[in-house]
Amino acid sequence: MSLKKPRQADLDAGKGDGGVDSTSNSPQLDEVQGAGEQVAAVRAAGNDSMEEAILYAKKYLEDLLSFFGLNTDVRATSEDEEVIELNIPSTHLNGFLIGQRGDTVRSLQYVISMALRNQNYSHTRVNVDVADYKKNRADRLAKQAEIWFKQVQESGQPKDLEPMSAADRRVVHKAASDYGLETESVGEGRDRHIVLKPGS
Repeated sequence: MSLKKPRQADLDAGKGDGGVDSTSNSPQLDEVQGAGEQVAAVRAAGNDSMEEAILYAKKYLEDLLSFFGLNTDVRATSEDEEVIELNIPSTHLNGFLIGQRGDTVRSLQYVISMALRNQNYSHTRVNVDVADYKKNRADRLAKQAEIWFKQVQESGQPKDLEPMSAADRRVVHKAASDYGLETESVGEGRDRHIVLKPGS
């Protein structure tokens, strides 16, 4: 018995309600694709809301802390509309969260900043403090800096300070400005430091 080759007309007839036509466009598929394109466009445009970025960063940090068994309310603000300030209250895990020379708290900052970036938030700069560790350190540094400022004022000559972290440099920059001095950050990496100069 021989098998007949199906006619093209028969194949075309099979493209009715039960057949599949690879060239046809599905309205439902178009809607799904359109919605996906809209979401992609929104993500590409970024989220400029500082308030939403603060809430996201606060929740993200609180979730991270919960993994260490610490359920606490993180104070989240932004004083300059540029940097998200997250303050963890004093707990029995202060030393652990701060780390050696603040290494752990800097790591927390990096992780939260990357999470904000991955969610396409425009505001991704984060400063995390634990039990006012950074604030107290900044206050001590500002007092020490007053000695350097007076030396520059009395000598009239620039003064190179020791290399310090970006956070410490910001403290000195601000304090020097209030003192009427000029500052400049020079060097790269671990050698980056501030040069204090007499005010013009």
